[in-house]
Amino acid sequence: MDLKDRVVVVTGAGRGIGAAMCRTFAKAGAKLIVVSDLDETAARNVAEQIGSQAIFNRCDVASEDDVRQLVLRAETQGGQIDVFCSNAGITVKGGLESTNAEWQRMWDVNVMSRLYAARAVIPKMLARGEGYLVQTASAAGLLTEIGSASYSVTKHADLAMAEWLSVSYGRSGVKVSCVCPLGVETDMLDDSDPIHRYLHLHSITAEDAAEAVLAGIRDEKFLILPHPEVLDFFRHKTDDYDRWIRGFQRLQQKLTRQVKSDSENADSAM
Repeated sequence: MDLKDRVVVVTGAGRGIGAAMCRTFAKAGAKLIVVSDLDETAARNVAEQIGSQAIFNRCDVASEDDVRQLVLRAETQGGQIDVFCSNAGITVKGGLESTNAEWQRMWDVNVMSRLYAARAVIPKMLARGEGYLVQTASAAGLLTEIGSASYSVTKHADLAMAEWLSVSYGRSGVKVSCVCPLGVETDMLDDSDPIHRYLHLHSITAEDAAEAVLAGIRDEKFLILPHPEVLDFFRHKTDDYDRWIRGFQRLQQKLTRQVKSDSENADSAM
């Protein structure tokens, strides 16, 4: 799909990949970009940077009513939604010790928000025989996340949702893409965390990720990989699942030791 003269909604667009996507889509000639974020000030700033092509809207994607209102505003301003980008996502550190409330919030933002968006826009897309959904998941959805259990699990579900939507509606004109980046230089990368420092080895800018998304939409690719090496990692996983698990166990052990070492050094420096 060519984005020229299209109406595009982007959630989680106040910063990071979402903001870069808005700027990139504007340069590609989108007619209207709805910059949506829980942080209304951040959304406003991005929209103002873009200019007359953009409007901003506060939205908590964990609320189905908020998502419905976002869709209504976009349709009122643009006539229809051609592309809906479910980009908003969060993470929390921790494994089994993460609280139930943290797990629920992760599920609501990283997974249920995709369902709410699909419910709100797909019927009209089907009626006119055209539309596009873009979901920003993560390489953690194809591989796994070392560190955050809830992030890994919800990003697997994010990918599964995108697959189901594509299988169910792809032959009826609704295209679906799932974006699975590795490390991207955003607020979500914590330099104090050895696990995140490992991701920096393959990190790219948010602008690079957004350009990959634009290219993927133009080519109507289901799986958009801003880091091409992720495909090789995924192939290794499917070629020999047990060997891949053992490799990640070793990496987990190495990074856990680094976390412990950093903690001990910090304690000794006090």
